[in-house]
Amino acid sequence: MFHQKQWRPAADPDGWVRSSAAAVCAQLGCGSVVSTRRLEESSDRSVWWISFYCLQRTSVLRDCVIDDYDPATKDSLEVICSDSVRLVDGPHLCSGRLEVNFNQSWSSVCEADFDQQDAEVVCRELDCGPPSLLQGALYGEVEAPVWSREFQCEGTEAALLDCRSSGSARNTCSPGKAVGLTCSDLRLVGEASRCAGTLEMFHQKQWRPAADPDGWVRSSAAAVCAQLGCGSVVSTRRLEESSDRSVWWISFYCLQRTSVLRDCVIDDYDPATKDSLEVICSDLLVEPHIFLPSSTDEVSNAIKQGSEVPIGSDFSIMCSIKPQYQGGSFQLIFSSSNSAQNYTLPAVNHSAHFLFSAADHAHQGTYSCVYHVYVFSHNFSSPSQPLSVTVSVSGSLTALIIRLVVVLLGLMGSILVLYFYFKASSSQKWGQKKKPHVDGSRAEGCREEETAASRIFSSHSDEETVTCFRQLVAPHGDMREPEVI
Repeated sequence: MFHQKQWRPAADPDGWVRSSAAAVCAQLGCGSVVSTRRLEESSDRSVWWISFYCLQRTSVLRDCVIDDYDPATKDSLEVICSDSVRLVDGPHLCSGRLEVNFNQSWSSVCEADFDQQDAEVVCRELDCGPPSLLQGALYGEVEAPVWSREFQCEGTEAALLDCRSSGSARNTCSPGKAVGLTCSDLRLVGEASRCAGTLEMFHQKQWRPAADPDGWVRSSAAAVCAQLGCGSVVSTRRLEESSDRSVWWISFYCLQRTSVLRDCVIDDYDPATKDSLEVICSDLLVEPHIFLPSSTDEVSNAIKQGSEVPIGSDFSIMCSIKPQYQGGSFQLIFSSSNSAQNYTLPAVNHSAHFLFSAADHAHQGTYSCVYHVYVFSHNFSSPSQPLSVTVSVSGSLTALIIRLVVVLLGLMGSILVLYFYFKASSSQKWGQKKKPHVDGSRAEGCREEETAASRIFSSHSDEETVTCFRQLVAPHGDMREPEVI
């Protein structure tokens, strides 16, 4: 730092932390801080000492120089900044709106030109943990200029500008579409919930347990729960590390001015003890689910849609939760304009089945599940989203109509089958009927009479002559009656 016409190394006598280094990168226009390291000065050069507490109020280091301060140690500080990417307007150094530095100009990035693999590269380049949230307009609207190329990272590159890119011909970005990114740098491990366990922090490309050498207090643990989005702190407990793993030490005094733990890491601090911290947060449980399962009632199963059940049918409501802890119970809360009721069942295989018979308008209203469990010497509860149930009269009429239509179609089918069966049988019988047989002797006599008709016509009666004529012509199909003379 140049101060009082002299360049000297600069450091913080109270323990340089990441937030102080971030002020250096910002003032130099070098993006975000990647890493810091305390160095012991090999020469006898004096050092400009920077007040950490002053940096909580301003980002200008020169305004925070402590004149006439000459401690025994002569430390200096190594700072590595990312000169190509940065996250701005976020709650901490690993979260914010993404900006890219190109040709000495910082540009925002459109959500359509950025994906999860690109985010992994950015988080790695900034020495943050893996990406936990990628969303447009998460940290303010886009600001001009806009990066005009689409990133095509494989996810293994060391820096974003090392990735391939293609022109997207984009000069503007729609409102709500600027990339906002959060890289995780804290986690609670060793328990079934992400909101309970031993605290670990990602720093300098390593996950380590984190603790406070000055004595961890509840307010510090509250910062953990808040940063993880896990509600408020329920309990904390100091644990003695069984392994020889190093610990990231957090400055308690720094946490009085910021809630971001990573900004308060004390580099190169190695006390004799290797403690870690167990933190239990209030939002321990995931949200349970509530729904209407497929009913065993035939009518309800046929026409039930969404949260509608037919009047008079049996129905059930299912409460379930993702497996985390054994036991517990489900409370089903019902409310309507006329009444409110509670039902409680033990959780069996992480679910409970509430049965109702003969649905009527008294069952119509809003239902919600609340899961209760006792763990870590505390009671925890988690409510579900509400479920609105409607009891429908039209549903029963629809089912009745469906049944009637099915019956009528069955009857019509049966009638058609019988009709074609009898028609086929009748045709077969008529085809087998025999033609009329003419007595041979009488036909022969009639032919003889016909030959001699002119001779003996007068000897026969008119009736006999007509009869014979009929017998003669019948085999030939001519059924016309002869004219009687």
